[in-house]
Parts: sequence; structure tokens; C-alpha cells
Amino acid sequence: MHSLPNGYRALVLGASGAIGGAFVEALQGDPRCAEVLGLSRRSEPAIDLLDEASLIAAAASLQARTPIHLIVVATGALHQQVDGRTVGPEKRLAELDPAVLAHTMALNAIGPALVAKHFHALLPLNVRSIFAVLSARVGSIGDNRKGGWYGYRASKAALNQLWRTAAIEIARRRPEAVLVALQPGTVRSALTAPVIGAEAADALAPDEAVQRLLAVLDGVGPDDTGGFFANDGARVPW
Repeated sequence: MHSLPNGYRALVLGASGAIGGAFVEALQGDPRCAEVLGLSRRSEPAIDLLDEASLIAAAASLQARTPIHLIVVATGALHQQVDGRTVGPEKRLAELDPAVLAHTMALNAIGPALVAKHFHALLPLNVRSIFAVLSARVGSIGDNRKGGWYGYRASKAALNQLWRTAAIEIARRRPEAVLVALQPGTVRSALTAPVIGAEAADALAPDEAVQRLLAVLDGVGPDDTGGFFANDGARVPW
């Protein structure tokens, strides 16, 4: 990450996942990175996107490690446990369930928005920093040509809007901060395994996806804040 100050600090939320873990490993291998911090449901402190108090406590515990120049929110859920059931993305209107929709929105949109609420203060005031969140191309309204996946699509579209809105506000006090949503591509992981199907041959390993995403992050500037980018650096339509 040559665009960040030498000796920069990085934080990955969702560090126990396939992509989050690959981010941690890649950043630990960057000689310009002084420290990599990872948070997950199994870290100390632990975080739970459905429990705002855990986010408040985790952010407070990191105040002594500031400034943090790179924050990556590598969380997300496609298949979930709701009311004792394992549920996946809906294919038809007849499958819509209010409890599942609310849970999907809480995990994929509201949770990351609360991360922005409590963690953006860890960024430096007048030094380049990056705050990135993993979104998904299926969250693009303009690119939706297949339908289906109602809750997942809607939650990622909501995430994009929340992140873009936060970017505008955060830039007023931190003009060098860049907030972006990222489309990692189809990545081999526990999240995608049940649905990857015919795309498996073209799917990326987590470490390859992360190397591409870090290159994208290294190249974005203040004018790109609030943008939505694919792993090749191309803008994804809203």
C-alpha cells in the first residue's frame, strides 16, 4: 500500500472469514504496514454486527492504537440462521419472509453502517486514509438483469447508499479519507460454496481477490470517495 504513510496501521473487521483473513495475511506481509488488527466474533474484543454495544466497546478499545489509516469491513452473509432455520437467497417473491429480510438487512447493511458510525473516528484527520466495505455486484440496481436474491440484493444496495452518504459526511472533517464499496468478484469461500455452481472454475482464491482489491484501494483518491469499484478498478453502476 504505497499510497498510505509508511508505518501505517490497518484494521480488518470480519478477520475470521475467508476474505477478511486474506486481508490480514496480505497486510501483514506489507513491510510498510506497522500493525494489522483483526476483529471478528472470535477476537478479543469480539464484535457482533447485530450488537451495537460490542462495536462501541471494540472501537473504544482501539483508541490507544490510533490513527488507523486503513479500515476494511470484510463482513457479509448470504446464507443465514434465522429462527433456527438455515436460509439462503430467495429466488421468487413467494419465498419472501419478513424475518429473513430484516435479518439480512441487519447483517449486510445496518451492521456495517454502525461500524462506520463508531470506527470512523479512528481515522486520521488530515492524512490519507481508506475505509472500505465489501459489497456485491448484485447490489447494483442498474446491473440487475437476472432478478432473484431479493434480500441479498436489497441489503447490498442499501449498504452502498449508506456508505456513499457516510463518505459525504466524513469528508467534511477528514478530507483525505476515502470511503469506497468494493465488489470482490466471485471468491471461493464458505459464503459462496452453496451457490457458486458453474462459476467455480472462474472463481478467485481469497488471496488473489484481496491482492486485486488492495491494488484498487491503493489507486483511489479523495475524488473517488463514496464510489463503488470492482476488483479491476472499474466503477460498478449504482
